[in-house]
Amino acid sequence: MDPLWATIAEFWWIGPATIGTGTLGWLGLRRERRERRRRIELDAARLELRTAKRDAATARAAVRVARAELDRLQAERTTGRASAAEVAAARRELDRATDEVRVAAATARSRRAHVVAARAALPAAGDDSRLPVTRVMAAHDEIIARWMTYETDPARLIAFPAMTDARQPVTAAFLAADKTARELRPSSPHARVTPAQFTAYRDAVAAAERAFAVAEAEAWKQARAAGDAPPRPQPGDPDAGITGTPVRDQWTIIAQSLTQTALARGTEALARVVSARTPPGSRHPGEPPMPGRGEPGPDDDESGGGARRVWPVPGRPRA
Repeated sequence: MDPLWATIAEFWWIGPATIGTGTLGWLGLRRERRERRRRIELDAARLELRTAKRDAATARAAVRVARAELDRLQAERTTGRASAAEVAAARRELDRATDEVRVAAATARSRRAHVVAARAALPAAGDDSRLPVTRVMAAHDEIIARWMTYETDPARLIAFPAMTDARQPVTAAFLAADKTARELRPSSPHARVTPAQFTAYRDAVAAAERAFAVAEAEAWKQARAAGDAPPRPQPGDPDAGITGTPVRDQWTIIAQSLTQTALARGTEALARVVSARTPPGSRHPGEPPMPGRGEPGPDDDESGGGARRVWPVPGRPRA
């Protein structure tokens, strides 16, 4: 028999075994990546807890060092080799280090609670819609969509110009926070992300959400001062501070009010133009009295002198 065919007949099983091993390895790697995406929030919480514990240990060590330094200076003060100012400075340093220990301990307790919450919120296997990265990206998309309504809606653009004015400090702060979140955003929910990268992106989105809330409340406050929004906050408004009527319903009411105000102002302007162009006493038979002609009307002031027509404004009581 040919030696080549003899070799193939002897070692034919190597090819199928290699293919099978590669397939099993690929399936295992895919499952590991899926499991890593599912547990990334828990892994990030554990990483934060380890960092908080390390910071707490460092802070306790700093307290011991500060206390020993204070004791040394107090002992030298009795012999005249240390001044009272040095002792006071050491005491302030000990107080600062003690405060740092309290902060570090509180942070460690908070991170421990985050671990418990992340473990309880683990999504079910195969539920990609509840993956941590997917949820954070959805929250980021919602913030961008809310801001874009002020950018693309002409009525909101007129009523709330502060939301698109980067010269406003709170708006500039939101744009900077959103830029940071965009830079840290993964390319897709299935992209490979480390726990540290997930933590940075999650915190950036939370900061952008807080900055947007502050900017939106300030824009509504300025709109109320300018008369483009109701004078008092209603339930559901960004600056109301309480929950109630949905913001979308409130915006419908505000848009209607703005439309009525614009129509009323247009009517008043048209009346002033007609009054300025029509000579006194030139009213046609059957024409209703016009303001500015000295003719009494149903709403004119009959006390004499210059007649003043009070034009009704939709949504406002007659004077």
